[in-house]
Amino acid sequence: MQDIVLEELIDRVLREDIGTGDVTTNSIVPPGYTTIGFIHAKEAGVVAGLPVAGAVFRRLSPHISFQIRVREGERVQAGQLLARVEGEARAILSGERVALNLLQRMSGIATYTARLVDLIRNFKARIVDTRKTTPGLRVLEKYAVRVGGALNHRFGLYDAVLIKDNHIKVAGGITRAVELARAGIPHTMKVEVEVEDLAGVEEALAAGADIIMLDNMDIPTMARAVELVAGRACLEASGKINEQNIVEVARTGVDFISVGALTHSARFLDISLDVGEMKPL
Repeated sequence: MQDIVLEELIDRVLREDIGTGDVTTNSIVPPGYTTIGFIHAKEAGVVAGLPVAGAVFRRLSPHISFQIRVREGERVQAGQLLARVEGEARAILSGERVALNLLQRMSGIATYTARLVDLIRNFKARIVDTRKTTPGLRVLEKYAVRVGGALNHRFGLYDAVLIKDNHIKVAGGITRAVELARAGIPHTMKVEVEVEDLAGVEEALAAGADIIMLDNMDIPTMARAVELVAGRACLEASGKINEQNIVEVARTGVDFISVGALTHSARFLDISLDVGEMKPL
């Protein structure tokens, strides 16, 4: 994550929560007091985002100490200490919710991602994410996917070509869509085409697609597509893939499996922060 991108994101989410000031904390906590907070996991999972949580607190008070006690990507148990934060009491209390929201969100994504990665560990297929992310939080959510052991698909519309059904309609067919894309991008950029049946696979392959996305195909059709392509293009399975069917999908021999649920359906991992007594500076 680029520091400037992270700073802008943190400023935005802190502004959303604190606005013109934390009226509760500022009414109860005198200025010039310090405290210590302990961040614990309340359930088992994979941790992601501790450096981000620390950056939230330091954005409010640069002298805050944030001591991380586990590694990014570590599998932790309920009750395990994740980090210790010490410094200005007002900053810790005001930043608590934003820091925990980001940490819980990212750890939830990493936990769910790791669960799916574990299921297909013995197959060649690699799991990738999608653009189905929370607006404004994509950089953090895709980072959490990597911490969980999967790969990132394109970050946005600017860094890869993915010709989908609507592009194919307006271009007048797969072949023409690929031709137009090739003419408008650098020679180093790959072209991916989304198809829904074996006829689409054949046309995309003949048009020179580098990657063919098998969208919402049933397992037998997907397996036939793998045989048909025979390694001449990368194959990516996509559409309603979850814990119940991902092993079957991997068994077909596809190269990649894209799972939108990594970011659009992963729940928060339960994490808490508890502070001790306040002390004057």
